[in-house]
Amino acid sequence: MTDTISAISTATGEAGIGIVRMSGENSIEIANSIFVPMGSKTLIESDNRTMVYGHIYDNDKLIDEVLIVKMLMPHTYTRENVVEIYCHGGIISVRRILDLTLDRGARLAEPGEFTKRAFLNGRLDLAQAEAVIDIIKSKSDISYNMSLRQLEGSLSGRIADIRERVMKMTALIVANIDFPEDEIVEATYSSLREDAVHVVESLNELIKNSNRGKLLRDGINTVILGKPNVGKSSLLNGLLRDERAIVTDIPGTTRDVITDFVNLDGILLKITDTAGIRDTDDTVERIGVDLAKKSIDGSDLIIAIFDTSRPFDNDDYEIIRLIGNKKSIILLNKSDLDKKVSKDDIEDLVKDRDYLDISVVGEGEILRIEEKIKEMFFDGEVKENSTLYVNNLRHIRALKAAKESMKYVLNDIENEMFLDLLEVNLEDVLSSLGEITGETSTEDVLDKVFSEFCIGK
Repeated sequence: MTDTISAISTATGEAGIGIVRMSGENSIEIANSIFVPMGSKTLIESDNRTMVYGHIYDNDKLIDEVLIVKMLMPHTYTRENVVEIYCHGGIISVRRILDLTLDRGARLAEPGEFTKRAFLNGRLDLAQAEAVIDIIKSKSDISYNMSLRQLEGSLSGRIADIRERVMKMTALIVANIDFPEDEIVEATYSSLREDAVHVVESLNELIKNSNRGKLLRDGINTVILGKPNVGKSSLLNGLLRDERAIVTDIPGTTRDVITDFVNLDGILLKITDTAGIRDTDDTVERIGVDLAKKSIDGSDLIIAIFDTSRPFDNDDYEIIRLIGNKKSIILLNKSDLDKKVSKDDIEDLVKDRDYLDISVVGEGEILRIEEKIKEMFFDGEVKENSTLYVNNLRHIRALKAAKESMKYVLNDIENEMFLDLLEVNLEDVLSSLGEITGETSTEDVLDKVFSEFCIGK
């Protein structure tokens, strides 16, 4: 790559500073052509990695007062020459400076192209590159720290260890096939089986923790479900500790889907409050009810809330039917009021499900619900540890594909099949694992990964 890319690396809008970043062979020359230092040294003459104060000019027209730094390859983020221009924040200044760099020969960077160059130039592998965007998108301390460990190579190192054992098996098999008469270590089925079992166990360990890893990264997609006026909006407000949803005695107040986020001891809850489930002739409310039913499919957790101050009806039983086998918390609300349902009514509704008797207007009840969520997903306690959690769907699929191929290898070993058949499946294992770190990824995969980045990163 010889072309030079340029982009705004800070978010659009009012801010203290804005940053325009360039990377490529001509980045320093382009920046030097629009920068006038206050001292005697030009940008080209200035020291590496040293801030220089001056002004950006469009010919004779002053654009902004800036600090600028050049970073010489290969010790940069992209392993190319990099320049960063720190100007006043806002829309106009950064846009004018960007336009100047484009006028002088740079081209606008594509989404994620700086990180893509870091990958292509060997500074990061693909798993580490994906960790960069996870860091940017992190909404909790735990997800941030997980992403940071992956950026430092925790997952890449584990994959490298597994690949090394598989390559050792492959090399031994190839040697025995190609040079049977030479004095080499014999590839015995017992030794191959030992290695294969170790690989499967390693893959199982990574896959086993993947569901929890995804929840730690993306949060628990939580849907609040219930009839109108059972306390759904009060529950949402209680969990948010804020008056986010309108609470009235009028049925059908919530007609659209309301989504917000709660940080639960470092774990993100993505909470969706839905329209009350009931039969209705109101066209707008019926659309809300349909959206509520659709939200169930993508949920990790359903909090179903029922009003015990009035008899259960068909709508309550429909809600239980909609939940099905989804992970759920059943709340019997308004425990502070006279119950209009019997113990038998409750047993008939909830069947074998656990439930909580609550009044969502109380802070203590909200804490009980939060503790229940932690118990269901994290054994009652959310804490950081050194466990490696795989949280990327692409990685999970690759691990499962590698495990499936390894199971074929084990089966062939048990049946003492020809060594060349084992080699084919071992190559499939290596290919699947290589997709995670980028060693065997296609251009389409790379384009998909980096398209999710913002421009400028």
